[in-house]
Amino acid sequence: MSSTALDEVRIGIVSISDRASAGVYEDKGIPALKEWVLRAVQNPVVFEARLIADDQQTIQDTLIALVDARCALVLTTGGTGPALRDVTPEATLAVAHKEMPGFGEQMRAISLNFVPTAILSRQVAVIRDQTLIINLPGQPKAIAETLEGVKDAEGKQVVPGIFAAVPYCVDLIGGPYIDTVDTVCKAFRPKSAIRPAHVP
Repeated sequence: MSSTALDEVRIGIVSISDRASAGVYEDKGIPALKEWVLRAVQNPVVFEARLIADDQQTIQDTLIALVDARCALVLTTGGTGPALRDVTPEATLAVAHKEMPGFGEQMRAISLNFVPTAILSRQVAVIRDQTLIINLPGQPKAIAETLEGVKDAEGKQVVPGIFAAVPYCVDLIGGPYIDTVDTVCKAFRPKSAIRPAHVP
């Protein structure tokens, strides 16, 4: 592998739903997460996908296993509202070594541009070992909105999406260098942290 080759990135994607995991209806979370990541990330990606029920211990065990499998990033969808079975944030905080509250704050700020019920969302983000774990909303449209941000009619960024900060965060915790597709979500890094442009 040449020094200019893109790092391979292992990403855990977890859809948390009692009914989808029981086969009552088709899961839309994992396909939505995969589709967005493949649009936004230039690196070769290896996905570790899990479809599980809204059970706190199961969620905790799954997150720990994905960290142990050396995922640089774990994205979850579902289970972040106020309903009695929504325990994803509790499970995520239970396995955390560091909490990253800015991600949740920004997700709610983005979603408030679309729905007033965004204030009911309880998404959190944490670091465990060398893995960044982020809770995303449950709906595919909301997943893309929070990752990508708000754009005007001309496609100009009005509110930054949370994924703009993900590559640099992964850098800081010792993970692979993630390159993004600027037209989808331009990653922000300080100039000192930017690698020279990759060439084939």
